[in-house]
Order: sequence, then structure tokens, then C-alpha cells
Amino acid sequence: MEIMGLGVDLIEIDRVRDLFDRYGDAFRRRCFTDHEWEYAGRFSDPSARLAARFAGKEAVMKSLGTGWRHLRWADIEITGGGRPRAVLTGRAAVRAEMLGVTEVLVTITHARDQAVVMAIAVGPNP
Repeated sequence: MEIMGLGVDLIEIDRVRDLFDRYGDAFRRRCFTDHEWEYAGRFSDPSARLAARFAGKEAVMKSLGTGWRHLRWADIEITGGGRPRAVLTGRAAVRAEMLGVTEVLVTITHARDQAVVMAIAVGPNP
């Protein structure tokens, strides 16, 4: 397995709360998949899980060598419950294939105020 790219993102959980207060359902539809929304909704305060997924998407974009202006947020899903995974669809999947990326490994941690996600894009050995 060869490392093709690396990305990390740190986010303040209150930032996600503020975005929901400001943009509501439009923010949810633009940035999260139904599965991400359902997973986070299982917790009394879903903000930490949603912030981690938001940071995860940005970390994945960085690992693919691009930013949010070139990929759709909802084309990257960060799974929950157990080992997190990055599921790529749409433009994100096309970008990964173009780079020879076969999987993006992610790890998530969050504390009271912040969430951090690291993403490593990997491909087959050269």
C-alpha cells in the first residue's frame, strides 16, 4: 500500500452549531448525507459528530489534493459507529480514481470544543 496523499482538519464544534443556526436545512443538505445525519441524530447533541464529519470531509479533500471548491461535500461520507470510513461518490470518486487512490483511511477524535480528523489516501504498491 502506498500513501498517495495526507490531509488533516481541526474544527471548533461551535462553528458547526453556528452554521446550522444561520443556514439550517440548506447547510445539512449541502454538506451531509442522510446516513451521516441519521448517525449524528442518535446523540443528544449531534454537533460533535457532525463537526467531525465536516472536518473529515475537508481532510479527505486535502488528501486528494483538492479543496471544497472542486468537490461536493455530500460526495464524501464519513461513516459512524465503529471504525470510521470515507465513502466516495460523484466527483470525489472520480478524483480518487484519477489519482490511483483505492481507499481513504480516516481517524476521528473530538473533545468538548473541537474535532480533529486525519485522512490518508492510499493506493496499490508501485
